[in-house]
Amino acid sequence: MTDPLLDTDAEAVLRQVHDAAAPYLDSLADRPVLDPASAPLLRELSTDVLEKGEGSAATVGRLLRIGTAAGTHSAGPRFFHFVIGGVTPAALAADWTASLLDQNAAFRTSSAFATEVETVALGWLRELFGLPESYGGALVASATFANFTGLAAATHWWGERQGVDVAADGLAGLPRMPVLSGGYVHASARKALQMLGHGRQSVEVYARDRVGRVDLDALERRLAALPGPAVIIGNAGEVNAGDFDPVDALADLAERYGAWLHVDGAFGIFAALSPRTAGLVRGIERADSIACDAHKWLNVPYESGFAFLRDPARLGVAFGMPGAAYLPADDPRGGYAMLGPESSRRARSLPIWATLAAYGRAGYQAMVERHLDLAQRLARLVDEAPDLERLAEVPLCIVCFRARPAGVPEEALDGLNRRLGQALLDDGRVFAGTTVYDGQVALRPAIVNWRTTEADIDTFVEVVRSLIR
Repeated sequence: MTDPLLDTDAEAVLRQVHDAAAPYLDSLADRPVLDPASAPLLRELSTDVLEKGEGSAATVGRLLRIGTAAGTHSAGPRFFHFVIGGVTPAALAADWTASLLDQNAAFRTSSAFATEVETVALGWLRELFGLPESYGGALVASATFANFTGLAAATHWWGERQGVDVAADGLAGLPRMPVLSGGYVHASARKALQMLGHGRQSVEVYARDRVGRVDLDALERRLAALPGPAVIIGNAGEVNAGDFDPVDALADLAERYGAWLHVDGAFGIFAALSPRTAGLVRGIERADSIACDAHKWLNVPYESGFAFLRDPARLGVAFGMPGAAYLPADDPRGGYAMLGPESSRRARSLPIWATLAAYGRAGYQAMVERHLDLAQRLARLVDEAPDLERLAEVPLCIVCFRARPAGVPEEALDGLNRRLGQALLDDGRVFAGTTVYDGQVALRPAIVNWRTTEADIDTFVEVVRSLIR
């Protein structure tokens, strides 16, 4: 419709978003997570406007109208699918600020401001989780990229022990890097190994039951039999029931056999914030690398993961960029593009910095402990319901259970629970998906949204039971 240089609607367009924000946020407590009746609105996104454009005011107005109606309202308090937090008010405002300032957080020369905010935010996160001062890290796009970052550093460490500079020469000609884990290893860690060239099937799993609890004796026998060093993946917060590998025991094995210990603590690392659960992550300060995800329990917007390393100099080894004369190549002081997988990077540090500055350790401890209480409330409601059956203990914020109404034969329960999971998503009032736990199809709602209250937990159980009936 017009050249953006001639767009005179900029202030009005921004005000459209501002004016839509408060009513939308205020509505989240009572909105269904997804309104099935809104699906036809999605067809309006393909309106033929590409050739000439329709102007910014009409475009943003249409986007707001469709998005606020047909979007999945995962920022609300009744979204229990996957492990997704909402966005705190401070983080949301800071995310808008990040878009406003449009910083390239790759190098100090491109934005000293973004680089300094990231440095402070990483220091605060390290303090929040009680990691030693020697640990360093980088912000990345997701838990998958955090696993990628830690396992990339592990790969270069392992290559050194084979006498090879993997950064320069790659993995060709090397034997397969041994990667050992219990049965809680997450798909994102496998994807990271896939992207690194090891293959997603490279993980050797040592589990003592169908749930996936690690078999420490079998893992140690394998370590003792290996001719060289290995990488161990520990899991702090398993996604089906919130269980933890014994990180301290894995750290003992890593020290005993000269292995690299990588801990996937995507959401479980937040157990460190409460004295009630801190024991679950005992030993994580001994890990060589740790993967975390801020859009989960930190409640900041996508895309916000982070990785910590015991020896942060290894990030520069794995991710330094050679070659281009205009870039500060091979100089980790040049910026965080040298310390992680991305080059051009959004200033994702701003929401993290803002939410930690706004609420502090005390605020996050209060939120985590509220969620612990809500998970126990949900567990009690499940235990008291004659048509529900809890399948696991509740150490953290996930409650794993299934429908088990009277008169339904055992062999029909998996099918019933699959239909129940789909019915929850189709209904839209609350969201929770299915999984398979100990060979049984089950629901596994995760409670990590700062807005969630007891009323939301009660509503969730009521909806589930009504759909069963």
